[in-house]
Amino acid sequence: MKTFLIVILCVINYSLIANTPDLSVPYKLTKQGELKLHIFLPKDHRVNDTKPVILLFFAGGWVGGEPKQFFRQCKYLSSRGIVAISGEYRIKKKHGTSPKECVMDAKSAVRWVRINAKKLGVDPGQLIVGGGSAGGHIAAATATLAGFNEAGEDISVSCIPNALVLFNPVFDNGPGCFGHNNVKDYWQEISPKHNISTVVPPTIIFQGSEDHLIDLASPRDFRSQLIALGIRCELLIYEGQGHGFFNGAKYRETMLETDRFLSSLGYISGNATL
Repeated sequence: MKTFLIVILCVINYSLIANTPDLSVPYKLTKQGELKLHIFLPKDHRVNDTKPVILLFFAGGWVGGEPKQFFRQCKYLSSRGIVAISGEYRIKKKHGTSPKECVMDAKSAVRWVRINAKKLGVDPGQLIVGGGSAGGHIAAATATLAGFNEAGEDISVSCIPNALVLFNPVFDNGPGCFGHNNVKDYWQEISPKHNISTVVPPTIIFQGSEDHLIDLASPRDFRSQLIALGIRCELLIYEGQGHGFFNGAKYRETMLETDRFLSSLGYISGNATL
């Protein structure tokens, strides 16, 4: 941590390699190993800045995946003046863990960013959380679930983000829905759809119409519940697109819509650069 602070305070070394983080910082030590946040900094960023910050979590069914899945999005968002972070969390294939630990790590990462906001040069009140598929699940979990907090963690530091950006997320862990067998003993506690409240922030959801893992009823129902509570929620359905479309055929379109959404919240300004 001391080395990290020295790097932040004294030198910002921008990578010349496309989609490579400027910093990779440990945020949590677990019995399964150290977890890192991979940070992309805006041009000429300084520690006395108070920039918005976005934290994204990769897809992989709580089993696989890796942070570099969102490096491309982070690189673009950092070019728009946001400190963009792709977060690591424990997964079954690498760490032998369950979805519980995935949610715990997401909450820990949000709290770490808020606690270290001054050192990062970010505004803890402009913290956006997002992710894809299972990463979208744990992102939504930070805004909906009361439980699954790491033992000994300071829960007085809020893990609830100020906005959500979700790509074909898993909202419903109920019977017949994606991942139910992985969480069947506690599905009601870990299912974002079943724990919605008025604290959920403005949300944008990207969904493919031909997603074989996520039924369209799931994001539609999630949106309807938020709207009923007076919470802004946009649902964009991409016709003919399957699961994971946001990293392929519709990368540009989804990032332009993300840009527009964040601009409307006052987090970025000016014209999109894609």
